[in-house]
Amino acid sequence: MKDDRVHLKHILRCNARIEEYTAGGRESFFTSHLIQDGVIRNLQTLAESSQQLSEGVKASQPSVDWKGLVGFRNVLVHDYLGSSWYTELSNKTFPG
Repeated sequence: MKDDRVHLKHILRCNARIEEYTAGGRESFFTSHLIQDGVIRNLQTLAESSQQLSEGVKASQPSVDWKGLVGFRNVLVHDYLGSSWYTELSNKTFPG
């Protein structure tokens, strides 16, 4: 089993990449399949890494919806062709 620090580094790296990829805004995101694919891949990796964290780390961050993150990961992996999560996420990421 990997150390929590490894998974936390993955989470932080994915978050930084998502921020980098979406820095161009809504139009850039929606017109580039490459950006969309990069964001989705990093969301999957982030969510998968969060599942590997110890219960102690999770308990130390009660504001994080860990079960929701697991559910989101399952939707990303198993229902990637469905659009409801995609629209909701993009509206939260790029309001207005």
